[in-house]
Amino acid sequence: MNIDTGDIKRRFEQTFGAGGRVHVVRSPGRVNLIGEHTDYNDGFVFPMAIEPHVLFAFRARTDGKVRLVSTVYPDQVVEFSVNETITRGEPKWANYLKGAAAELKGAGIPLVGMDALLDNTLPMGGGLSSSAALEVGTIRALLKLAGLDMDETRIALLAQKAEHEFALVPCGIMDQTIVTSGKAGHAMLLDCRDNSKQFIPLDGNELRVVIVNSMVKHELSGGEYAERRHQCEQAVRYFQTLEPNVKALRDVTMKQVEDAQGKVDDLVFRRARHVVGETQRAQKYATLLSSKHYEEAGQLMVESHNSLRDDYNVSTDELDYLVVESLTVKGVYGARMTGGGFGGCIVALTQPRAVEPLTKHLNDVYPKKTGAQPGIFVTTATAGAEVIE
Repeated sequence: MNIDTGDIKRRFEQTFGAGGRVHVVRSPGRVNLIGEHTDYNDGFVFPMAIEPHVLFAFRARTDGKVRLVSTVYPDQVVEFSVNETITRGEPKWANYLKGAAAELKGAGIPLVGMDALLDNTLPMGGGLSSSAALEVGTIRALLKLAGLDMDETRIALLAQKAEHEFALVPCGIMDQTIVTSGKAGHAMLLDCRDNSKQFIPLDGNELRVVIVNSMVKHELSGGEYAERRHQCEQAVRYFQTLEPNVKALRDVTMKQVEDAQGKVDDLVFRRARHVVGETQRAQKYATLLSSKHYEEAGQLMVESHNSLRDDYNVSTDELDYLVVESLTVKGVYGARMTGGGFGGCIVALTQPRAVEPLTKHLNDVYPKKTGAQPGIFVTTATAGAEVIE
């Protein structure tokens, strides 16, 4: 993926002044093809890194101060120092970067200050993991200035910890892992228990991945995400009374879930049914894509969406409508909501010839239904975060 870094470097100098060596990091978003809300249950997920990204143009400072400007919020200049205790605060978007710096500092990395300009082609709050892109990109930038590198798994774990402690979102490891370790032309089947990865090629001659932004913003720190995680933990405690070796819903069979109906709270039962079924779907989906059984893979995406809508209750009317309308277009194998939910995007797996009619159809019907114009783009699987100049 070729990116011209000249423009952001020029804007960096307009913002912070000329002089010194300016570096650029590209940190991608991600789309999860299937396997939603399974990562914090030790399950399987199937994401890929995507072309929309956050670019960081940055330069070292000698005083330990970090100054951040984002083109998304051009009137806000965020400052903190790596020589002092780094704390949460306003604006919220800066907490992802502050948290990443704090975790690196806590890991003993000798940080220097920096000026950084952030430029997005990745929508914020769209369910495409802008948060992980910010965290991992910050870690890559600070490591570059420190003259150090770090194991990708460790970067992902530090970024996840930043999100837990500074953004206050108890996320799993999927987003940070794919943003760190994505492979061009491949999706990743990730085992969230041991972080083992299997890369599955996506045939660019036969498949397209289409992402449709509902334009409904989501906010995962609002409590719904943590509530569902707590409900999954309640389910685990119940199954542990039957089988002490159960550590997470990953260890529970669908028969055990079905047998629990009426014995646990109905919400807890439905949350468990989604997670156990979704973990199975993610593994099967990877096998089907590998063997090019696209119709069956698409059907699993539809099953996933229905489960997220009915059992996990994280979809919205807008997402449901986009999925239903996408499936009316010939050449669309499957579609589902993607990301944590409560807004954001759907993802569709399609034949190449279906992209244009799908785009036209959704651009026609969605505004009539909602009054909003959907954001539609086609993406390929890209590499993870990297210094690109």
